[in-house]
Amino acid sequence: MDIRKKTQNQPKNRETEKKIFFRDAYFYGASKKKIREKSLKKFFGIFFLCLFLAGLATGIYFGWKIHSVSRSITIRQDGNNPSLIQDMGMLVSSMISKDRKKLFGENESRVNILFLGATGKGNPGQNLTDTIMIMSIDIKNKKIGLLSLPRDLYTNIPGTRYFTKINSIYQYGITNDQAIEPIKKTVENITDIKIHYFIVVDYSGFKKIIDNIGGVNVMVERDIYDPRYPGPNYSYETFELKKGFHLLDGATALKYVRERHNDPEGDFGRAKRQQQIIQATKNRMFSLKTFFNVFTLNNLLTTLGDSVKTDIRLEEIESFIALSKEVDTQNIVNSVVDAWKKDSLLKVSHIATSQGQAFILIPRVGNYSEIRDLAKNLFNLDAIRHRQAEIQKEEAGILIINRSGDNNLTYKIKRLFEDKLEMKNVRIGYDTQQMIQEKSYVFPETSPEKLFTLDEILKKLPASIGQEKDILPEKISDTDIIVTLGSDLEKIYSFEEDSIDDLNSSANDNQKYFDIIEEK
Repeated sequence: MDIRKKTQNQPKNRETEKKIFFRDAYFYGASKKKIREKSLKKFFGIFFLCLFLAGLATGIYFGWKIHSVSRSITIRQDGNNPSLIQDMGMLVSSMISKDRKKLFGENESRVNILFLGATGKGNPGQNLTDTIMIMSIDIKNKKIGLLSLPRDLYTNIPGTRYFTKINSIYQYGITNDQAIEPIKKTVENITDIKIHYFIVVDYSGFKKIIDNIGGVNVMVERDIYDPRYPGPNYSYETFELKKGFHLLDGATALKYVRERHNDPEGDFGRAKRQQQIIQATKNRMFSLKTFFNVFTLNNLLTTLGDSVKTDIRLEEIESFIALSKEVDTQNIVNSVVDAWKKDSLLKVSHIATSQGQAFILIPRVGNYSEIRDLAKNLFNLDAIRHRQAEIQKEEAGILIINRSGDNNLTYKIKRLFEDKLEMKNVRIGYDTQQMIQEKSYVFPETSPEKLFTLDEILKKLPASIGQEKDILPEKISDTDIIVTLGSDLEKIYSFEEDSIDDLNSSANDNQKYFDIIEEK
């Protein structure tokens, strides 16, 4: 007989049944609780594992993205491109290290970055750079300065006898397998400052960058109405923007920085608007919204890879970001080298090309000395104003003797001294010796010497201190400085001066590659 079966069939009293019920309920509840706890642990384990994997995948993706973009946009002078592992190592090292990488130029307390804006692929003159701007960072005083050079500035192509407009030199470098070097050397020669880094952005990338950061905030100073804004396929369209505060998208921001027909300052007004947009973009770019928004950052990296070229290395980006937090980004120094005011450093002239007469911009004096002064003193413009005030106080009497063989040169130099350099006591003398001399000289005639005026003439004419007394004309009363003009100035001042209206009316936004003119 089965004892278990017998036991099971035996009647149970009520107390026993109650104990069994509560016992089973207790073990059932405890078991269910354990199952629930295990399920929750499993769920959270899987959840955090997914988060970890997603974070790891995102990190790997952005690491690969940054590496790809870095290889795409960065032009390495040494020809070496780091691997993905090296790039990731540098990126992680820069994030965890307390010591950031020192940038070129920091030891001299000034970092200079050349910004170039090109039209880009698919557009007429795709490598013409209508935006040429130097951003300087004053490391010591934590300031930023922007200096714009006009696209029509006529200049020598480094290492050649040829001249062209400065906006064509980047194209020249690409055509001749020299890339950025010719335009970089040109800007260094004009400004006499070292260019440490460069960034080239095309118009398509410009629009995408602005859109990816949600637009830029701009205060438009006047109503803009331009019915001749260049459209696709050499057409025209109307661009209109009212005075006041605007949030500009990429397309509108591009029109804002390119429009010039309706600007009383022409190309120089456009340069000021370019600086304004650069400042607004920088403010937006370094905001938390951009750098902590995954989708914005991804789109931004994609845009950079397609439309930007630079020699800034991945390990240096963190240093630039750190610098941006230290410098005063609200009070940026803005300067434009222009030709439309009395005290402008350039003047309008023209040359003959295969396509007819072309208007150009050249220094109002015989060299780049004034532009170099501006570039050097970008963060201390009071130094230039102080020198001008001292020249006014000296009231030097200046006598011009023409020994160049070019009779017109006398009046050109007199006009330069009086109208541009604001030297009031300028006279023309007659050369009794009737000499022709090769070089130009300056002879200080009084003691103490008028040092500020003397230095200004030496640098800006340019000329040398005269030593040979036998070529000096007879001393004339009320004369502090005698200037003898030599034939070395003929070529420098051979360009005739035209009006700013000639320049603005002749310019063509869709111009083809500009003629390269051989020096005669």
